[in-house]
Amino acid sequence: MTHLITAKAARAGLLAAAALLVTCATPAQATAEREPANDWLLVTVTRDGAPSGTTRSALLSCDPPRGHARAARACAELETAGGRIADIPPRDTYCPMLHAPVTAHARGKWRGRPVEYRQTFPNTCLMAARTGAVFALDTEE
Repeated sequence: MTHLITAKAARAGLLAAAALLVTCATPAQATAEREPANDWLLVTVTRDGAPSGTTRSALLSCDPPRGHARAARACAELETAGGRIADIPPRDTYCPMLHAPVTAHARGKWRGRPVEYRQTFPNTCLMAARTGAVFALDTEE
C-alpha cells in the first residue's frame, strides 16, 4: 500500500512541476501585445483644371493595411517616414515633361498625431516619385 501512495505522490509532484514549467515558460501577453495603432489617412488626388468628377479618394488604414491597391506598401513607406509624407524618400525615376497638374491631399492620424498634407505636382509621375504609394489609388504602377 505504501508503494501506491508514493507513486501517486510522485505523479502529482511531476504534474505540478510540469504545470509550473508551462506557466513560467509562457510570456506575459498583456505586456508584450502592442495596442492597435489606429493609423488612417483619407487620401485624395484631384486632377486640376479637369472637368468635375476627376477627384479620387480612399481611406488608407494601416492596422492591418487596407484601403487601396498598394496599401501595404504605402503603410510601410509611412512607417519608415514616421508618418510624414514629405519625408518619404523620393524615387529615382524619369518623368515626362507633361503639364497635367494634380493635387495630393491627405488628412488623418498617425501614431496618435494629426496628419495634414497638401501638395500640387506637375503630373502624376512626379507625385508618385515624391510620395511613394500613398496616393497610388489606381492599380497601375
